[in-house]
Amino acid sequence: MAATDTGSANRRPTTLSSVPYLGALDGLRALAVIAVMVYHADAGWLPGGFLGVEVFFVLSGYLITLLLMAETERSGRVNLGAFWARRARRLLPALFATMLALAIYTSLFRSADVGALRGDIVAGFFYVSNWFQISAGAGYAAVGDFAPLRHLWSLAVEEQFYLLWPLVMVVLLRRGTRDLGRVAGGLVLTAVGIALITAWLHHPGRIAECSITPEAYWNVGGRCISKADTLYLSTITRSTGLLLGAAFAMVWRPVAVMRSGLRQRPLLLDLPAVAGLVALALFAWNIHYITVDAAVEGTVADSALFRGGLMFTAIATLAVVAATVHPRSLVTRGLSTRPLRWVGTRSYGLYLYHWPIYQVLRDVAGVSLGVGRFIVAMLLTAAAAEVSYRVLEMPIRRGEFRAGVERFRRRAAPGARRVALVSVVVIAVASSVAGFRVATAELQLNEIAAAIDAGELDVTSVDDLLAGLDATPATTLAPADDAGAATADTPDPAEPVTSTTVATLTPQRDPIPFLAIGDSVMLGAAPVLRERGYTVNAEKSRQMVDVLDFMTQLRDSGAFGDVVVVHLGTNGPIGDETMSTFMSIVADVPMVVMLNVRGNLPWAARNNELLDRLDLPDDNIVVVDWLSESENCTGSCYAGDGIHLNADGREHYANVIRDITGR
Repeated sequence: MAATDTGSANRRPTTLSSVPYLGALDGLRALAVIAVMVYHADAGWLPGGFLGVEVFFVLSGYLITLLLMAETERSGRVNLGAFWARRARRLLPALFATMLALAIYTSLFRSADVGALRGDIVAGFFYVSNWFQISAGAGYAAVGDFAPLRHLWSLAVEEQFYLLWPLVMVVLLRRGTRDLGRVAGGLVLTAVGIALITAWLHHPGRIAECSITPEAYWNVGGRCISKADTLYLSTITRSTGLLLGAAFAMVWRPVAVMRSGLRQRPLLLDLPAVAGLVALALFAWNIHYITVDAAVEGTVADSALFRGGLMFTAIATLAVVAATVHPRSLVTRGLSTRPLRWVGTRSYGLYLYHWPIYQVLRDVAGVSLGVGRFIVAMLLTAAAAEVSYRVLEMPIRRGEFRAGVERFRRRAAPGARRVALVSVVVIAVASSVAGFRVATAELQLNEIAAAIDAGELDVTSVDDLLAGLDATPATTLAPADDAGAATADTPDPAEPVTSTTVATLTPQRDPIPFLAIGDSVMLGAAPVLRERGYTVNAEKSRQMVDVLDFMTQLRDSGAFGDVVVVHLGTNGPIGDETMSTFMSIVADVPMVVMLNVRGNLPWAARNNELLDRLDLPDDNIVVVDWLSESENCTGSCYAGDGIHLNADGREHYANVIRDITGR
């Protein structure tokens, strides 16, 4: 997360809008970045930890606006070139180092992912990662990819703000800083308006593939754009915190506050600040981005977030910020402890480096790190952030980097200079090779998508399963007499004969001896199952509730043969009513084989328990414990998420089914 250097303000003439060093703000940054890092390690540990990003947005809006106001009071103008140069020195060195290191690492160790990394690097370079992710469908909660730069979306939002907001402030500050109170009111109204529009656009229902839940997407030029991702990632909808922070800077300037009567009344600031910290903790514990909703048997975007959660997080943050300007407030003293200030001053590096390190350790996005790997990741992240802060970021920010290199060249031992020279040459060569590979590499599907894509060739679609059904002839009935007897054979000549055509048809087709119905896990194994005589119907993101209608049609058409294999439950919870309906549909099938769920998924345990209750003696249901059987696979069995199948996993999956069905 981008931080604002306020320490230099102490060396400038004091104005009413001057920004003294506020150590408590570093403490607040520390809490925010820790929450984000915990959430990224495992969303279940702190479901709303991602709200730490909103805290940073508020701080950025507040501090940047104060700095622009202070510069106007000192010099009568805002030097836009100098402002943007300071931002570049602050943000670009570590960012470019991160992208360069990832390009080299990916070229050396993950050659199949080099092409996919290109878009992220280009978007990161131009600070448009949020818009790139929206358009590419690679949103914040997307899983399955090696996505080491996905976290750059928030830096893109901030940098776009840094680019545009100074231009707005130049206009607003034409008459100085005294009349900004009314402007602050306008900014608050704008922020409230954006929050209301976000709430209105939010889709509260289930989110699956666009073909399954089209209401959760916008169709833009024939492309499905996720509503949840757009509302979460876009600069417009995420500007609420930035605008509220900017508005607060116009009415709550640290120097002015300390010259007021509040100087002797820090408790008046502590009370709302403590309430703000408690609120932030509650939000972080209870609000989700994407969560499970048993009522719709799937995942949904949390309405608590999109219908007020972001706004109230910003307000709670401002309550804390209000107290941090007072050096004698309890909140200031609590947030100014040395460990928190250390983390806060390095929060940008910690945010920048933690996500790529996580991705290298866990292979793909969406997989929990676990406690052991989380500790390793934190140690590596802290080391990288410290080295970056001391060797790269601070020397460049202070304009001392070139002088430091010159001192090293003059004073270092010959051996150290040779090592440094060789290191520079190696990095330069590696960078050139990596850059060439990133620029020219073919875009490849990740291993999960590749397996699913290959499986698509061996599945039979729902339309094909239902196509060509023959209907029995319609029946024509004559009216009945008063006694209720049929008069079709002896109509009364005096009365007109009316007939009714029965619209209910009974479609029929040949039974399918071995039918397999599933989600993307089965889809990966479709080639093997098809070779063994199965008709496979499997789709991405499918859940049991999605198959009830067409399975009813298959039953009514007589399509069920001797064996029906079903593997559903990976993508969301199975409701009791859905399971009951499913059981009634397959009640007359001689053998129904159901596989339970493998994977660290919030609903897996409950779904598996529900399936276990179906495995009864003298019943037509056989439940395969895929969770246990999958552990017996040897070789390259599973993709990085531990759920989808690689080559050996497909054979093992089909063999487990064969052990039950004989095919």
